[in-house]
Amino acid sequence: MTRRVRLFIASSLDGYIAGPKGGIDWLFHDQDYGYTEFAASVDTVLMGRRSYDASLAFEPWPYPGMAAWVFTRHPEAFPKASDDARVTFTARPPAEVVERIRKRKGKDLWLLGGGELVRAFLDAGLVDEIVLAIHPVVLGRGIPLFPEGTRRTSLRLAGSRAYDSGLVMLTYEVKKAGKVRRPSR
Repeated sequence: MTRRVRLFIASSLDGYIAGPKGGIDWLFHDQDYGYTEFAASVDTVLMGRRSYDASLAFEPWPYPGMAAWVFTRHPEAFPKASDDARVTFTARPPAEVVERIRKRKGKDLWLLGGGELVRAFLDAGLVDEIVLAIHPVVLGRGIPLFPEGTRRTSLRLAGSRAYDSGLVMLTYEVKKAGKVRRPSR
């Protein structure tokens, strides 16, 4: 079975994954919201450089036991950043990295973000599933989940769950070109 690339991410109701300065203080932390189950299904996390930088503020490291890949357009930052043995830094295209990872046995891959990396993965047709936690808050501005210019992508709703907090978790299967799935009856 092919290791799937699964985007598991939170956004505000108006579609932002972070505030204007990258702030995520609006995210709910009052319960698990399916995170533990999801984390058990993946063994690799794929993130952009700013997401990596944000993860350094968490103690302990939020991705224990997972292989972590950090995509960056600035390879000149590698000498300083490569001191972190928990991650592999790369400037390679996402398709090359995913192909390399999929050659090894393992669990699914977690596309963490940010928005520009999500766009690159969608544009390359690499995303298999989107698990989106919509928080009932309007930020008004910030870092969009899907930046302008993201390729049109068709989805099929695979599941939804509403929580008492108002958070809604939506799971979408990404429709791949040439694959037509008929809904089950």
